[in-house]
Amino acid sequence: MNRLTIAALLLACAAGVAHADTRETQRMHLDEYAPYLQAPVDEFPFWSLYKWQLVAPDKVVVWSTINDAYLVTVAEPCAGLEWARDIGVISQQPHRISRRFDYVTFGRERCHIEEIRPIDSARMRQDRRAAGQ
Repeated sequence: MNRLTIAALLLACAAGVAHADTRETQRMHLDEYAPYLQAPVDEFPFWSLYKWQLVAPDKVVVWSTINDAYLVTVAEPCAGLEWARDIGVISQQPHRISRRFDYVTFGRERCHIEEIRPIDSARMRQDRRAAGQ
């Protein structure tokens, strides 16, 4: 593992904690993102983990910047992801996260990324403003 990968992993772990208490809460959050999901992509630019949110036992929303969010689905089994208190992302290439090569990590677990779907964050914010949220 090169220094860049180690630095990215450490930044990811230090980025903060997101935590959903129940599967019902996670499902509710996933439903909020659903209308804004775009077609799956193979990879996305990644400089650091801005924040993250668990939304299902095998899904996490990661923000690579304040405006760029992605729904990441990991391959099962990925025991315990839904209860993770912190996560990291291991990337095999500098500044890119790929569904083919990369992993979401937490504790001692390493879960392969199966699917990446961008979230239209701008439209989501616009709709929330229009709804008065």
